[in-house]
Amino acid sequence: MRLLLVEDDNHVAAALSAVLARHGFEVTHARSGEEALQALVPESDGFGVVLLDLGLPDQDGYEVCGKIRKRTATPVIMVTARADVRSRIHGLNLGADDYVVKPYDTGELLARIHAVSRRTAHDDGSAPGEELVLLGPVRIELPNRQVTVDGSAVQLTRKEFDLLALLAQRPGVVFRREQIISEVWRTSWEGTGRTLEVHVASLRSKLRMPALIETVRGVGYRLVAPAA
Repeated sequence: MRLLLVEDDNHVAAALSAVLARHGFEVTHARSGEEALQALVPESDGFGVVLLDLGLPDQDGYEVCGKIRKRTATPVIMVTARADVRSRIHGLNLGADDYVVKPYDTGELLARIHAVSRRTAHDDGSAPGEELVLLGPVRIELPNRQVTVDGSAVQLTRKEFDLLALLAQRPGVVFRREQIISEVWRTSWEGTGRTLEVHVASLRSKLRMPALIETVRGVGYRLVAPAA
């Protein structure tokens, strides 16, 4: 797999590139946001994953993520020292597929890279079940992966949509965390649980309906259909 590593620290990049190469990755190193965007021009060979450090010298890392998402659907994993949920949600809203908080374990990073590449490979632009789901003001069009609330379009990332579509298959039914991680992330790796929590928080924020997705403590989540 080809991987674009966006990291301004040459020593960190060299060490990480060596580790990634040992695990079969072909790494292209970009030292700034501008270099990263130049590497992602349409004429370039595709990358399987972009590993984006947010501490860049020329541009804000969040801004770079937004520009990358407008340019390509390549999965983006943010690397950040900001561990608060609000920062993670902001990154997901800009189109990041996952995040890793510094300092991170190399095994965790590799697992996350493989996880986003696997689930992206399985994304075929469709979702199982009925073609249209109506939940009060929420309209979910599964074939074209569009969501509207009171007629206004809501921009969701791939995994946010997949999570919402899964819960919407059976409103009121509790989906276990392990089941959600297995079906949406296609992995059983326990570390994905934190990502699930952030995606749920992001969905609640974007849909502006915090009560739509209910947390069932110790079990998982369920979608609560709005009263007619």
